[in-house]
Amino acid sequence: MSRRCELTGIGPMIGHNVSHSNVKTKRRFLPALAPVTLQSELLGQNFKLRITNAALRTLDFRGGLDAFLVKARDEDLSPRALKIKRQLKAKLADKVAA
Repeated sequence: MSRRCELTGIGPMIGHNVSHSNVKTKRRFLPALAPVTLQSELLGQNFKLRITNAALRTLDFRGGLDAFLVKARDEDLSPRALKIKRQLKAKLADKVAA
């Protein structure tokens, strides 16, 4: 399982530990991932995703999973999130056509 947010695409970053004597050693900064169950109101389903805590705050700010996915770029989303986004777009197209 990769250490990458399924909604924002945030992954590990690389930096240095810096000692008192200014010796630098490589280290990884891992994202704060949390397994979360999110509900899609349009689809009427729950989805289990592994997202960062920052993405969870962004979801609340934008108004839920549906609003977030409609505006999200496809390059940032995981394959599972892309599948959910395609289902949402199909549902929205059916709703507009009807």
